[in-house]
This record gives sequence, C-alpha cells and structure tokens, in this order.
Amino acid sequence: MPNLKDLKVRINSVKSTQKITSAMKMVAAAKLRRAQEYAEEARPYSARMDRMIATLAGKMNDVGGPKLLAGTGKSDSHLLVVMTADRGLCGGFNSSIVRATRKRIAQLKNDGKQVKLVCVGRKGSDQLQREAGELITESLEGITRGKIEFSAVADIGARLINMFEAGDFDVCTMIYNKFQSAMTQIVTEQQIIPASIPESESDEDTVGMYEYEPDESAILAELLPKNVSTQLFSALLENTASEHGARMTAMDSATRNAGEMIDKLTLTYNRTRQAFITKELIEIISGAEAL
Repeated sequence: MPNLKDLKVRINSVKSTQKITSAMKMVAAAKLRRAQEYAEEARPYSARMDRMIATLAGKMNDVGGPKLLAGTGKSDSHLLVVMTADRGLCGGFNSSIVRATRKRIAQLKNDGKQVKLVCVGRKGSDQLQREAGELITESLEGITRGKIEFSAVADIGARLINMFEAGDFDVCTMIYNKFQSAMTQIVTEQQIIPASIPESESDEDTVGMYEYEPDESAILAELLPKNVSTQLFSALLENTASEHGARMTAMDSATRNAGEMIDKLTLTYNRTRQAFITKELIEIISGAEAL
C-alpha cells in the first residue's frame, strides 16, 4: 500500500511542475505573437527578391553570370546550415530538423558527396555531435535570443559567401522549420548558394516592363550577396516562430497531463487514506471486543 506522505510529496511536486509549464506556455504564447508577425512581414520581401533574381537571370544574354548564381559548375561538396533552437522543451521541433539533416547527410554520402555542417542553435549541434561531429565546421549560439538582428544574420551570410569563394563548398542548403501554425511546422530545405531560381509567375509582357541599368550582371553581382542574408534572415524568423509555437503546444500538453496526473494521484491518496482509517477503526473495534 502506498505511503500517504510519499503520495502527498508527489502531488505537491506535480503541482509545482504544472505551475512552471503553465507559465512557460503563457510566455511562449506572448513571444509567438511577435515572432509570427515578424515572420509574416518578412515573407513578401523575401519572395519578391527571389522573383527579381529570377527575372534578372532570365533577361541575361550571356551564359553563366555571377558565381553566386551560376555556381562552380560542380556539386561535389555540400554545406548544410542546420537551424535549431538554443533551448529544448519545445516538443519535436529540434528533433524533426535533426532527423531531416541526418537523412540529407545519408543521401549525399550515398551519392559520393562531401558534406559539411554549420549549426545555428545549440540543440542541433548537441544532437549531431555524436554521429556527425567531424562534419561540423562551425556552431553558432545566441542568434535567436531576443529580437533577431539583421546585422548578425548578415555576418553569417558574409561568412558563407567567403567560404564559397574560397572553394570550401559548391552548394549551400538551409534546413529549418517553416511556420504554418502553432501546432504545425514544416521542415524545409532551401538552397541559397548558388541561388535557386524559382519558376517565374509572371508572363513575358510583365517581365518586359522593366529596363535595368546598369546591365543585369552588375545588378545581380550586387543583389545576390544581399539575397543570401535576406533568405537566412527570413528562415531564422520562420524558425523562431515555429519554435515558440512548438513550445506553447508542448507546454499546453504538459500542463494538461500534469492536471490528469494530479487527479489520479489525489484519487489514490484519498483511497489510501480511507483504507488506513478503515484499518484503524477495525483495530480499535477488535481491541474493544477483546476487552
């Protein structure tokens, strides 16, 4: 039979945990509103820049173009930028990104490609350290704490471009969670170096409405480095909103589970207490009858 004192201690412990998870849920909900606004505000600019690069690339008369657009002509070495959170307690948010990264690494290695990793967020680095630690070239933490500053992201973009120009990799792909709702985050793989040209949604008449000066190559040479930072910034905003949504959902589930556990423990406590009282009454009556 369970000890009444142990049950009481367990109930109080679960109640304390419930207060913490409830508070974390409210904090995550407050942060989610701001993070969702930032992510949604960044989407039109990011999408428009993609369309602008596609238009410029389509109007170029010469073959090739800037290296950030044309690439190195090969795809032997791949750099994966893995974006996770610095903290846990957010359900399967980090695990889903790491799982997609492991799958991508396995695919590339099966194709005979060389793989390198840049981890943005401590959890990704921690989970990949055991089996892919030798692939991690850099691990960045604290980028998503507080408000994400574009200047910090621009430094990461410049670092990636320098690595590309130095020949450290041929293709760079981001892996992150795109925000859809508080309960749904979509693991996304997006190539940023060389720039991935989306299908143009406009017809030829719309594309022909613009004339560019100087020529397309000069504009792309200026625009492509900014596009790398812009896509990184947009992905980090999406990832941060996804993190807060996942944490809010996870803490809501934890709070409800704690409530159910408290109810079960309270029922067990009351039954045990009643059994002890009944036992004591039986002992008293038996003693009285013996006299």
